[in-house]
Parts: sequence; C-alpha cells; structure tokens
Amino acid sequence: MLEFQIKNIIFSSPIMAASGTFGYGDEVDSLVEIDKIGCIITKSITLEERVGNAHPRIHETSSGMINSIGLANVGVHNFCNNKLRKLNSIQTHFIVSIAGSTLEEYIKVLDIIEKSKGKHIGYEINVSCPNVKEGGMEFGVNSDTAYKLTAELRKRTDKLLVVKLSPNVTNIEEIALSTESAGADAISAVNTFSGMAIDYKTGKFMLSTKFGGVSGPAIKPLALAKIYKIYNQVKIPIIGMGGISSFEDIIEFMRSGSSMVQVGTLNYRNPRIICDFYDQLKKFLIKSNIKSLDQLIGNCNE
Repeated sequence: MLEFQIKNIIFSSPIMAASGTFGYGDEVDSLVEIDKIGCIITKSITLEERVGNAHPRIHETSSGMINSIGLANVGVHNFCNNKLRKLNSIQTHFIVSIAGSTLEEYIKVLDIIEKSKGKHIGYEINVSCPNVKEGGMEFGVNSDTAYKLTAELRKRTDKLLVVKLSPNVTNIEEIALSTESAGADAISAVNTFSGMAIDYKTGKFMLSTKFGGVSGPAIKPLALAKIYKIYNQVKIPIIGMGGISSFEDIIEFMRSGSSMVQVGTLNYRNPRIICDFYDQLKKFLIKSNIKSLDQLIGNCNE
C-alpha cells in the first residue's frame, strides 16, 4: 500500500529522512523502526573535510529554524572508510548526498564513492553550493549549469540520480526540466529558503553568516507551490519536502505532485516522527479505501 518504485528500486515507505537531519544515517538503526523509513539521505559529502561555518549557525524561529551549517562533514575518504561500513548494515535504503564547489569536485566525490563497497542505492546531488568557477553562482540557479552537472554525473553511475533543487530561483520548473533532460531519475524539492534573523535588543545577527536557510512549517505553502509547478513540467518522480509536520502535510505534498516526501526539521524534535507519520498515513489510506499512493499523486481539484 505504501510502496513506491523508482527505476528498479522499491521503497517500502514514501517517507524519507532528509539530508543533514539524521546525521550520516548510521546512528539511528537501533532507535527507530527503521523499516518504516523508506530511505535515509546522508549528510552532504564533499571532497575534503569541512568544519562548516562559525557558530552560531542554527537559530530556532517561531515556526521552524534557520541554519547555516556550511556543509560540515568528514570528507569523502573518511566517509567511505568509516561511515559506509555502518550504513551498509542498516535495514532500509540509503542515498548519499554529495556537494562541491566546482564541477570537478562533484565528479571526484562521486567517482570515489562509486569505487567503494557501499550499498547505497543512489545519490542526491545538492546543487545549492557556491560554484567558484562560475563567479560564485550556484549550480542550481542556472538551467545550463544544472544540466551540465547532471549530465556529467549521469555518465559515471547507474545508480539513482536525484537532483535537489533550490527554491531561491525565478523559474524552478525550468531547472527541473533541464536536469530531467540530462538524465536525472528524480527531483527532490525544495531545499531551504534564504532568510535571516536579528536580535531586536542588540541589533546583532543571530547567525555568524547573517543569512541562512529557512526550514520548518513556515515554508510549507511556498514549497507546495514549487512542487506543483515542477509536477506540471516533468515526467520523473518528485520527492517533495519543506515544512512537513503531519501526515496530512504528506498528503498535500502528494496531491501537489510529489511521489515521495522527505521530513527534515521535525527529526530534531522527535527522531521517530517519520515512523509516526508512516502509521498515521497507512491508517488514513485504509480508512479512505485508497489502495495505492498513485491515487493521490497530482490529484488536486481546481
């Protein structure tokens, strides 16, 4: 009832744990009912180890959070040598998120992981990182660079290739279409919205970088609009995210065009929230006599 398939991969649940919100994914197997999580996305892995941005880099808001972690991670070699072994033993699918500052870095990271003995089913390509060679642009705000990156990575792997799009663009559906044309198997959307916070007493910025990524319930209406626009342009599955805080939200994302979803911010509050959503969603489908998730995907009435 809750299964969904992308290419040759069958997911037991449509609910994934979003990148960066479940650590690397190797720590939670004994804490939750792992089979109710359709897939875990690892932290974004870069070529070299990154300590991330200076503190403070997380600020809680009244309806979510703003973060500026800065892709802190152990680096690809350390990841392959120490994290993959543990990840290989978890009892659900996992996808490796990768990031880079240049096209060459993305390629090197993927090539190194491809040569490892990981049981990952694919890669989520984080295209919201600074592209140094393009004058500080992000890969994800330009359809041409997004196409080139996706096409180059597609040549190097037969595993699932999921491109994670930034919402901070004028025309997200155009970029989604370009990545589909380049060989992406799915789109995950949306990443965080740009925002900032200020201490009203002192005038100080709450994040060391001034700006950060806004996530949590506040962005849900914005994310739904982006999903709907993408759904009406591409044929590949969409993995929706952005402010999901209930099973009802999951259904809204599916009706807007998502085939699967990712839950992020709420994992910090309750690491087993995805398992709760799984149970609630299954109960709703049975009660509503809905036999398959396909009956929900894109099913909204004007």
